[in-house]
Amino acid sequence: MVRRYVFPALRILIWAVIAVALVRIAFAGADMSVDAGGAVPTGQVVEPTVEVTAATITNAVTVRASVVADPAVPVRATLAGTVSKLLVENGARVEVGTPVLEIRQETPQDPLTKTDPETGEVTVTERKPKVVVETVKAPVAGTLSLPTLKDQILSVGDTVGQVSPGTLSVSGNLTPDQQYRLVGAPTEAQVTLKGGPAPFTCTGLRIGAAAQPAAPAEPEQEGGTAPSGTVVCALPGDVTAFPGLGADLEIVNGTAADAVVVPVTAVQGTVQRGNVWVVTSEGAEPEQRQVGLGLTDGEVVQITEGLALGDQVLEFIPVPDDGKDECEDPATYDPAVCGG
Repeated sequence: MVRRYVFPALRILIWAVIAVALVRIAFAGADMSVDAGGAVPTGQVVEPTVEVTAATITNAVTVRASVVADPAVPVRATLAGTVSKLLVENGARVEVGTPVLEIRQETPQDPLTKTDPETGEVTVTERKPKVVVETVKAPVAGTLSLPTLKDQILSVGDTVGQVSPGTLSVSGNLTPDQQYRLVGAPTEAQVTLKGGPAPFTCTGLRIGAAAQPAAPAEPEQEGGTAPSGTVVCALPGDVTAFPGLGADLEIVNGTAADAVVVPVTAVQGTVQRGNVWVVTSEGAEPEQRQVGLGLTDGEVVQITEGLALGDQVLEFIPVPDDGKDECEDPATYDPAVCGG
């Protein structure tokens, strides 16, 4: 009797209660209110700060470079005319100022006209052309390549040959950050050849602009930086090296002892002038202050004016609140996060 009537009735009652509860949740919603006596969050976000300290700072920049053969130097005509004489054979070794060839220039002159005052007879005397001979000399020492032929007609500035100096240099590319740090760089650097002799000094250091690509450059990969300059220095003649050999070029561009320094993460800007955020008192908003910048080693930067030892500054530059979230800003929009 119990199994036949009581248990089925209880089962129906239980299912009815569950059904009523589900309907109430679906139409009225769950009670999400918080008990007045619950826990209240008391934590707060504190931005990290650092103290302005003194340290010895050395601005040393290491550039990945390679050994390259110095390019041939052109020999140019300095007079418009005809090659009258070749003074050096093709492939010969020349020194600076060695005569290479002679250029002869003939300029016609107007004839002289003379009239006899008594008879009125006119006498015309032809004059020889004005001749100028110019000797073209080798601009540097090296091996001469001379494709120019005798009796060849030249204009001023024409390339008559080339001199390969046979010397080597160390050359590397500079990023914008490195180029800023090398403003006013010295004329020498320390070179370490891969698998070569002990480190040595190279001279005649030169910094120039990077070569412009023939075609538009591909977009830089994440974390990559396009070179903005080049650095080259001459390899000493007593150092044995070969074109293509890898090298590290270390350039020390200044040292300052007992300098006032802060981490580079605390400064907005990298050269000459920058901004820091000074903590003046507990609970107050940090004060933005302009400072003078000096040397940097990539981790800390010298403060030449605007801060004193013991000052407290924000360790990281504040991120400005522009009122946009990451889904409103096209630069940070992510379909996976923002929903399409």
